[in-house]
Amino acid sequence: MAQHTSEEIFQQKVDNEIKIEAREWMPDEYRKTLIRQISQHAHSEVVGMLPEGNWITRAPNLRRKLILIAKVQDEAGHGLYLYSAAETLGITRDEMYEQLHTGKAKYSSIFNYPTLTWADIGAIGWLVDGAAIMNQVMLCRTSYGPYARAMVRICKEESFHQRQGYESLLALSKGSDEQRAMLQDAVNRWWWPSIMMFGPSDAESTNSEKSMLWKIKRQSNDDLRQRFVDATVDQARILGVTLPDPDLKWNEERGHYDFGVINWDEFWNVVKGNGPCNKQRMNARVKAWNEGAWVREAAMVFADKRRQKVA
Repeated sequence: MAQHTSEEIFQQKVDNEIKIEAREWMPDEYRKTLIRQISQHAHSEVVGMLPEGNWITRAPNLRRKLILIAKVQDEAGHGLYLYSAAETLGITRDEMYEQLHTGKAKYSSIFNYPTLTWADIGAIGWLVDGAAIMNQVMLCRTSYGPYARAMVRICKEESFHQRQGYESLLALSKGSDEQRAMLQDAVNRWWWPSIMMFGPSDAESTNSEKSMLWKIKRQSNDDLRQRFVDATVDQARILGVTLPDPDLKWNEERGHYDFGVINWDEFWNVVKGNGPCNKQRMNARVKAWNEGAWVREAAMVFADKRRQKVA
């Protein structure tokens, strides 16, 4: 009987849709890829609280305020689930925070854009969370068990966030001329960054091929981007807004919408730390980390005393 290497056994499990668990053997590159992706995902959830939290005190009414508070709280929870999943791969949470604060680890470039009006909060819910769901639903079936299980709950809550955002924009679409203009302006500013959220084109992506082989990802960046565009056009029509792309049109032969050329220079400029709010976001996270040191220290003292009592 032929002997199979550890890597062959691992790939057979992946091919047969058997989840890889934390204590099982896995290739070092698989582990590193997961740590990079899951920690980046966690950082995105935590940093993503900042542009929305900025509007909690300025929400137009109590109902909108409660909805926004709940959403920001959900995102904190998503970060917690994902950091916990990443820790099963052998990295500590403190290491992940340090990588974020020093710029070694990235987060979604979308959160480096400012929220200028209340309509931006709805646009984030509709477009940003909509793009996130398109990308994350497949992760419920990702090959790494702890990540897949975390994503099931996250996707349910993200779907709720998208509906909240769309409902908020729908209310604006039925409002005054000024409110409709505010809605259109927000869509104009958030459309292209949302399209960029799926990452570089397949031709430029350095990680997609292995991620697809290992079933960390199930669909390519460009396929997901196309699905998002196709799903969003009719929703925009209901809102009565124009998507800011003169090249956007239905292609009968392809059975998909064609859309314009993405400004990848802008994308990479933001990724490299030169976006409108990169420095602001990082300063806010580092400040929160430093000012929260006493809470972490107190929690550790409490935990030590509790362990001593049990012992």
